[in-house]
Amino acid sequence: MLNIVWPIFIIISFSYAIFFGNLNNLNSEIFASTESAIKLSINLLGTICLWNGIMQIASKTSIIDKLTKFLKPVINFLFPELRKNSKIQKEISMNMVANILGLGNAATPLGLKAMKSMQEENKQKDRLTDSMAMFIVINTASIQIIPTTVIAIRNSLGSENPTSIIFPVWIATICAAVAGIIAVKILINITNKDKEKK
Repeated sequence: MLNIVWPIFIIISFSYAIFFGNLNNLNSEIFASTESAIKLSINLLGTICLWNGIMQIASKTSIIDKLTKFLKPVINFLFPELRKNSKIQKEISMNMVANILGLGNAATPLGLKAMKSMQEENKQKDRLTDSMAMFIVINTASIQIIPTTVIAIRNSLGSENPTSIIFPVWIATICAAVAGIIAVKILINITNKDKEKK
């Protein structure tokens, strides 16, 4: 879908600039925005490398085992199918920790690893399991205690108080996570009841 939307936006932008004589402004803005993008990428690189490195170190220590044990009641509630699968629980807990710390770039590969493991256990390869559906929602609408990436972006763009978004982020992510979990639990119950009737 995006491969259709973006070319349309680009064509409209160029057409508008040509029609209203703003081609010079468009040209200068293209170069300015590409320069800003490179600066932003370099500024974010340090933060991303730091937290990805910490997560890699943590995965090779007992810290993740302790975190998994701490998160086990939550994971058991959200993923009852995976109560006996400690490997997938560990992968999910690593993903959840990365998301809680606002590390979307670290959470993505960890999430893909957990999803791959769940697919290996999935008996119907063409359908999502209840755990996979819940994991997608948890990964997308995760509670963020420290929105590291957003703070780094705000800091790189010269915000006077880059951490001022923490409280609103808590409210937004908690509401999103609760709403997502409730919706998935309801839909899973409805689906399971329909299967039982059949």
